[in-house]
Amino acid sequence: MHKTIRYFVVAFIAPLLQLIAANDVLPPFNWDHVPVYAHIGKHSDDFSPEELDFLAKHFNFIAIEKGQAIRKRGDTEAGIAEASKQIKQRNPKAKVLFYWNTFLDIPEYKATRKLPDDWLLKDRQGNAVMVRKRLPTYNLARADMRHWWSDTAANVVHEGYEDGIFADALPQVTATEKRDLLGDEKYAALNDGLLTMLKETSRKLGPDKLIIFNGLRGNDGTQFLSMTSGAMIEHFGHFSDGDGANKMAEDLAAMRAAAKSGKIVCLKAWPGFSWLDADMMKKPHDELVRLARERITFPLACFLVAAETNCYFCYTWGYSEVNGTFDWYPEFDKPLGPPHGEAVQTGWTYQRKFAHATVFVDLQNKTAKIDWIQ
Repeated sequence: MHKTIRYFVVAFIAPLLQLIAANDVLPPFNWDHVPVYAHIGKHSDDFSPEELDFLAKHFNFIAIEKGQAIRKRGDTEAGIAEASKQIKQRNPKAKVLFYWNTFLDIPEYKATRKLPDDWLLKDRQGNAVMVRKRLPTYNLARADMRHWWSDTAANVVHEGYEDGIFADALPQVTATEKRDLLGDEKYAALNDGLLTMLKETSRKLGPDKLIIFNGLRGNDGTQFLSMTSGAMIEHFGHFSDGDGANKMAEDLAAMRAAAKSGKIVCLKAWPGFSWLDADMMKKPHDELVRLARERITFPLACFLVAAETNCYFCYTWGYSEVNGTFDWYPEFDKPLGPPHGEAVQTGWTYQRKFAHATVFVDLQNKTAKIDWIQ
């Protein structure tokens, strides 16, 4: 090959091919409408044909939760594999994630049955560290446990139809109260183990698979971005640690910064209630949907003023099939178009223009307006 031609290929064609390959790994993104993400599981059975059609039609990015079809198939791995296969048959462009908890020993997996007792975390007194009084936790300081966790993730994804994993519960590992429970040395080893495990998992999955972690909150969790494909901000505008103006502003800034660095970010928003609200869950489903539709403007506007390429909006009151994923919103069908620059921020207020929408948000007063332009 002539030296000049070879230089052209290296300097211009090779980066282009790398960009195309990278884009094939990511979910297909565009600004035509609000970019949305589904995070869902169904314990009782496989998704019905109608549910699969809905997911495949409306979402290009989907995480399937623990316990999927557990009552029918006996383990989460089989349930998620079937759901992934069925979704991809209907929408080959869809990217589907396998839910895999980084810290909690969840019994609904074939892989977690009969784990060695010394792989589970113990406190200073030698007692098992439990979450919600029923779930043991992983001792991430152990190399053999980390190898098992990363091997399981890689085997499931490479042998099935999934495009990567959703790595949950990182904040439960890094929570500072664990230091008092474990002591400084063991707490540090636990956190170092988590970082090592994520790096190991990324290597085993390979560059063409995704790792989305749950636990980006303001500056918290940014240390995991370099070894993952992106993150979920789960508690935006809801629960006690996410509903203040300052916390919401920090979350929006974190989303924007992570996306600008090339990462995927999923903003999980809520309609002012969740599946944990026992009294609300007694209401008819139609009433919950009505309330969710009435309340979507504020969380959606917050997302829009900060969203960059590869940011996704998730709006439900939980993660099962009855918590809103299969209920649609008129705002998702309206033309959006690309943003005309970044939002203009004045104090707690933000304004931003898109090709087909003008968005205003006041975080302090929790008010918002979206003017859709045809």
